[in-house]
Amino acid sequence: MTDERRMFSVTQVNEYIKMLIDGAPALSHIMIRGEISNFKNHYATGHFYFTLKDESSAMKAVMFRSSAQRLGFVPQDGMKVIVAGRVSVFPRDGVYQIYAEDIQPDGVGALYFAFEQLKNKLESEGLFDPARKRAIVRFPKKIGIVTSPTGAAIRDMINIITRRYPAVQLYIYPAQVQGPSAPATLCAGIEFFNTALPVDTIIIGRGGGSLEDLWAFNNEKLARYVAASNIPVISAVGHEVDFTICDFAADLRAPTPSAAAELAVPDRAELSQRVSALSSRLGSALERGVAEKRRRLDALAASRILSDPMRFVDDKKMTVASLGERLDGAAGRVCETGQRELSARAAQLGALNPFAVLTRGYSAMFIDGCAVKSVKQLSAGERVKLRLSDGEAEADITNTKEFGNL
Repeated sequence: MTDERRMFSVTQVNEYIKMLIDGAPALSHIMIRGEISNFKNHYATGHFYFTLKDESSAMKAVMFRSSAQRLGFVPQDGMKVIVAGRVSVFPRDGVYQIYAEDIQPDGVGALYFAFEQLKNKLESEGLFDPARKRAIVRFPKKIGIVTSPTGAAIRDMINIITRRYPAVQLYIYPAQVQGPSAPATLCAGIEFFNTALPVDTIIIGRGGGSLEDLWAFNNEKLARYVAASNIPVISAVGHEVDFTICDFAADLRAPTPSAAAELAVPDRAELSQRVSALSSRLGSALERGVAEKRRRLDALAASRILSDPMRFVDDKKMTVASLGERLDGAAGRVCETGQRELSARAAQLGALNPFAVLTRGYSAMFIDGCAVKSVKQLSAGERVKLRLSDGEAEADITNTKEFGNL
């Protein structure tokens, strides 16, 4: 006979096991090292689902969107990681899993993979485009440095800057340069020098170290702060062989903090030498200019126009006389040509003059001032006026006769 008092539903058992696991302090906040497999990025919800395994065991894992958004990389199969979170049971499926709150790459290989992944992402967005980078101010009045106030890097930068260019004012924003909270303080330093205390140039960086030590400068949020800065940023992280995401986002990358100090300000000694050289060149140019003007003045003073000015006047008189003769000759030729043309035109007009015909014995007849061209204009008894070559006469028409066609 079955004992009903000891019978439970599947849900009751799963809920009981969940209660036991959730009540275990060791499982409420745990860090597990393993390798990712079966990774799925649920794009609709933003959640990550994967399996965390080692050489002999595996367990399911989930990272919800709120935590996944804080990661600086996207996990992939085969990546060795350290997962921080809590272990609990999902009653519906009756399986336990780790609810991941943070994932950190485990080992240099995984860190390098995360670095390349973030670098490719930001580069595809144009964050590293040389066209958007600004020129560093050549003669800054104020420089802001975001770094640790106790490291050797800040001492080197202060020594170099004050020796090379004492006129500049230095401001240091004390930031953490290593550890999980470092990116937030570095971002705060960039924002401080953009708003509270504007400067001409910002230097951000730290001394050398391992890839893990420099990892704070591979933060996506910091890269975006650097790229969005209204003030030119010089990134100086680690040694010459070290490259970080911050280096690519900055307006100028310096191989070391000491090199950043040299790039940020001019060298007073070099400026002094350049000013001396320019002053010497200017003096030489002035001397050459004065010597050239003096030679020209001596040449003019020795010229005939100054040594014997009347000879110059006589030459000009001869020139004027010669030009006058040429003008008279040209004017005479123009007048002769005009006279000939005028005579020819007068002869042509004379030949066309209707009154010239009257000299050959003809006369012109007019009625009321109008020339009579046809006998049809006349009638008997009408008085007309005759024009002859040497005068006028009046006549009366007694008879008219019309001829046929001539």
